[in-house]
Amino acid sequence: MAYDLLKGKRGIIFGALDENSIAWKVALKCKEQGAVFTLTNAPIALRMGAINQLAAECKSEVIPADATSVEDLNNLFEKSVQVLGSKLDFVLHSIGMSPNVRKGKDYGDLNYEWMLKTMDISAISFHKVMSVAEKQDAMKEWGSILALTYIAAQRTFPDYSDMAQAKAMLESIARSYGERFARLKKVRVNTISQSPTMTTAGSGVGGFDVFMSYAEKMSPLGNASAEACADYCVSLFSDLTRMVTMQNLMHDGGFSSSGMTSALIEQLKK
Repeated sequence: MAYDLLKGKRGIIFGALDENSIAWKVALKCKEQGAVFTLTNAPIALRMGAINQLAAECKSEVIPADATSVEDLNNLFEKSVQVLGSKLDFVLHSIGMSPNVRKGKDYGDLNYEWMLKTMDISAISFHKVMSVAEKQDAMKEWGSILALTYIAAQRTFPDYSDMAQAKAMLESIARSYGERFARLKKVRVNTISQSPTMTTAGSGVGGFDVFMSYAEKMSPLGNASAEACADYCVSLFSDLTRMVTMQNLMHDGGFSSSGMTSALIEQLKK
């Protein structure tokens, strides 16, 4: 339902690959709520995905950018401000990739060069995004910057591998840059810790379907869908959450606060 929560707001959405992407759902929700925005992803992801379909639906321009490249990010922010006609109200960082996970490397035998790449793509890129935005003075006061994370930053999950370290770094960057951006520009920075979601990235983790079933039983409200996450992102881009910053916000149906649930007890009784 449209409430015009983002009417007149402008932004950049990173990471929409296909209709399973959370960023894809966020783009549709932002459009529904009155926002205009540019879409971006790495050139290789643009070739693999269907982002032009989303761009047509949202009447958005696609600006290719490798989020690990400061040069690309400078071009992205400059062009976005130009295309959208003003500074930005919101940015979504929905980026994560581990070569070690993709290639099935055992956690005790990681390729450390690949691990550094994991950190650069999945976490350090968030710092680069905000650093470029700050240096270009591209954000409006009371703007909102979000990144998507996962509870593996705090807990151990088999096969999540070095992505767990990347998410921990991502959340730390959000806190540190959140303090800086609040002080300098009253821009708020938060992370959303989402339920396991069957995205292209998520489905690449071994045993992911089994864990999704477990998480569903461990979450009193059930797993939060990509669509529900998109609604939450909209609320955090809106003026209704202007005093929320430097937070890791759990969006997981209660999973993170559950020790045991009735659904899991009933299953274990069988």
